[in-house]
Amino acid sequence: MRIGYARAIEEDLDCQKQRALFEEFGCEAIYIESHSSPKLRDELDNMLANVEPGDRIIVMKLHVLADSTRHLTELVETLEEKTAFLHAVEEQIDTAKGTSFSFLEITKAIADFQSDSISAKTKAGLTEAKQKGMHAGRPRKPDANVKKAIEMYKSKSYSLAEIKEQTGISKSTLYRYLEN
Repeated sequence: MRIGYARAIEEDLDCQKQRALFEEFGCEAIYIESHSSPKLRDELDNMLANVEPGDRIIVMKLHVLADSTRHLTELVETLEEKTAFLHAVEEQIDTAKGTSFSFLEITKAIADFQSDSISAKTKAGLTEAKQKGMHAGRPRKPDANVKKAIEMYKSKSYSLAEIKEQTGISKSTLYRYLEN
């Protein structure tokens, strides 16, 4: 049986691309997570509980299935124990074919997977921080201090060290504001 597994990822938040892929591959069963969280993966657990020998799990990309290299390894081991197969379409990995992959292909696929995992975690963290009202990047200096530092610099009565000591504005920050 062909089984599709999907979860929301950055480039397919509503899982429509993944659904279309499953239709194209003729999947008889489809498991779709109701959220993108890596912690609660109820549909993944259900799918693994129902996998039968010879079944073929189809995912758009490895990152949909697993959240880390270790997690991916555990899932592939589970599928092997159940004599089921994995087909990651974008990485062109299909364990049912019985073909061997070159070391270069394997390392490229793992590097892409790891990059996707890190990117997804970073984006999720930034989104969560933004929802809490936090902003990414270095905090801005208060405008009053910047104005005071610029005035002190233009007066030519103070050294850069004195300006920094009195305003807390570094030389590079001061020059950046002077360029604008």
